[in-house]
Amino acid sequence: MIEPILLTTARLTTFDGAQVLTGASGFLFERDERLYLVTSRHVLFDEASGHRPDRVEIELHADQDDVVQATVLSVLLYEEGKSVWRDAVDAGGVVDVAVIELDRTVLPPVVYAFNPSHLLPELQTVHVGAPLLLIGYPLGFHDALHHLPVARQAVVASSFGLRFQGQGYFLSDARTHRGISGAPVVMNTEQGLSGTSWTLLGVHSSSMDMLSRDKTQDDSLGLHCVWYADILMVLTRPEIHGPMPAEQSTKTSVH
Repeated sequence: MIEPILLTTARLTTFDGAQVLTGASGFLFERDERLYLVTSRHVLFDEASGHRPDRVEIELHADQDDVVQATVLSVLLYEEGKSVWRDAVDAGGVVDVAVIELDRTVLPPVVYAFNPSHLLPELQTVHVGAPLLLIGYPLGFHDALHHLPVARQAVVASSFGLRFQGQGYFLSDARTHRGISGAPVVMNTEQGLSGTSWTLLGVHSSSMDMLSRDKTQDDSLGLHCVWYADILMVLTRPEIHGPMPAEQSTKTSVH
């Protein structure tokens, strides 16, 4: 039996026209019968590097009883010059999480997704050093036959519930690679997904390092930014029925 949590995660490929740009991870989140793809914002748009794909392909399971079968959903990232994803800003700046609402009519009849019940009701219930898992596609590696991601171990590396250095994330200590951006970060708790015991804590974003590190003498810190999952309750608010252009970033918290 395939654990449902593995079926919530999707392999992403970004494109500029026909040119493949990057591979990444993402997952499905459902709220009020609306279904969203969640990933890191920088997977869809990164100002610093000039990364601006115009399309993303999402690999999903086509048959819950036969995981060898898969379907690829292609989503244009811009309509009439405006971005179709939703992102947010807060007191610390841009939040590195984005969601795209998916058209359920073109999806397989059964999909596995997180929902608001899989979020922690109280952030203080997680202690430093608590074990975590990242579910995703490091360097694109996965079970290509069954279209399943792999899991990497991690631990909570900063005070959970606090915004690390004023940003909307906590730190994890894990071994990661390119391609894991946008992966769900989960914890084994008493309540979880479809009878399992996994709870969604956050969205893996990027590595944390020190600019002063001597790369010839010092290893990287091995610490990573995980944006708190409660941002999904902002990005999927029912009253928001369409994406606003990323260029219209304001202090209203959501684009």
